[in-house]
Amino acid sequence: MPHRHQVTSREIGQVRIYMTQGERRKSSRNGLRKLLSGNPPLYKEIIRAAKSFGLLNATAHHTQYGFSGRGQLQADDMEIANPDQNLCVELIGPRAQLEQFCRRHGKLLADKVVIYKHMEHWEIRARGLHADQAPVTDYLEPETVITDDPE
Repeated sequence: MPHRHQVTSREIGQVRIYMTQGERRKSSRNGLRKLLSGNPPLYKEIIRAAKSFGLLNATAHHTQYGFSGRGQLQADDMEIANPDQNLCVELIGPRAQLEQFCRRHGKLLADKVVIYKHMEHWEIRARGLHADQAPVTDYLEPETVITDDPE
């Protein structure tokens, strides 16, 4: 039986940036004005910047236990949130675009552990058809898959 879908791949990259959950951009404000300024956590600021920059994907992964760089071990086993708990912001896109993003936002990323990993992006499409034109009958629910086994 010919396959009705094709898989194409292209090179892509992943950048992981490690920081703490409570980390925020350095502010020139002091005291109460600093607290009331609504300065978002750094990981949210990076993800918003990635979205407006046009990266393919940006996600924050919270951790339960660990350390980053030369920091101390942190655990998420308290009744209240630990602002020093580590997290990882994962960015996915073409390598050149990721490099450009990191250069442009270097002030936010300075002194962070930043890791790049080469990956492949797979696109699965109906062969010879636009994705919207693929027949719905090409997909069978797992319990209705027909096999050669008579049982």
